[in-house]
Amino acid sequence: FLPIVNVLSAAGILKGTLAAAVLAGWLAESSPAYVVCDAIASALFYFLPVFLASTTAALVGADRVTAVLLAAVVLYPDLSAALESGQRVTFFGAPVGAVTYPSSVIPILLGVLVLAGAERGAGRCLPEVVRGPLVPLVSLVVAAGGVLVVPVGSAIGQGLAQGYGWVHSLSPVLAGATLGGLIQLMVLFGFHWALVPIAISNIVAFGSDTILAFFAPAVFAQAGACLAVCLRTKNRAYRTVCVSAAISACFGITEPAMFGVTLPLRKPLAAVCVAGAVGGGVAGASGAAAMSFAFPGLTTLPIFLGPGFGMFTVGCLGAAAIAFVLTLVMRFDADAVARAQEARESRED
Repeated sequence: FLPIVNVLSAAGILKGTLAAAVLAGWLAESSPAYVVCDAIASALFYFLPVFLASTTAALVGADRVTAVLLAAVVLYPDLSAALESGQRVTFFGAPVGAVTYPSSVIPILLGVLVLAGAERGAGRCLPEVVRGPLVPLVSLVVAAGGVLVVPVGSAIGQGLAQGYGWVHSLSPVLAGATLGGLIQLMVLFGFHWALVPIAISNIVAFGSDTILAFFAPAVFAQAGACLAVCLRTKNRAYRTVCVSAAISACFGITEPAMFGVTLPLRKPLAAVCVAGAVGGGVAGASGAAAMSFAFPGLTTLPIFLGPGFGMFTVGCLGAAAIAFVLTLVMRFDADAVARAQEARESRED
């Protein structure tokens, strides 16, 4: 997902902005401007398997062009129309699953893995003189047949969405508090990427997603903690680092805050986790959800417009305030990172 995360966010911002414009009465859904802008915002999500095929191929060593063609096969309009209409479709006698693939995630990831294995196998078995055209032909037939006839990826995606829905229905407040408190630790180890397919599956299956709403308070909590450290440190250069990290966090990029401020000082990160848990609980109670995919930040707030948006905003601002206050009153050496940096620079000189 990392190579396409910026365009995902851009599409999400535009989709949220369009929803806000319609809600405010500035733009009609029937207007040509809306139709064009909606196409720009929705195309990435509709053709998401194509983009994921390309990035996954680079990761697993499959031919990128063949992988993109595999995604185009499962999105082919005639095939999609036949499956949507309930028509019985077979592939060499095997029934094709009644599943459509626009906006899906896991099927194409598994399909490209199968494609990579089929390419390697065909490359070893076929004579060198015919490998050029026959390796992609054989591997495409194997991979496309596997995706369409055995729709494991679709079942996994639906299962994840339904499983998360079940957990969320038990207690939205507890779910929000748990994820809000842990999400920045998950970012630290890269585990948050595992939630991205679930969030997208939720949007496809239900039209909205609450996971992204639970991310948001901790993002703003990072900004609050950085501003508090800025007030406490006596090092002018480190103040600049803190302010820059706080601004980045407000726009959804928490790595500078995490690795430059809160993690090295430790206790501010604990304050972020506490504040994220409180804000996440409020977000859960609000019922707010994302209508499209984008990592939370000031520019992506429009994707959360809808029921509970006001309370959700309070949760985000409250998390920032709690992290700010906790970081101010905690006992720790706010200049430790700055001194360590100065010591390293002195040794290098």
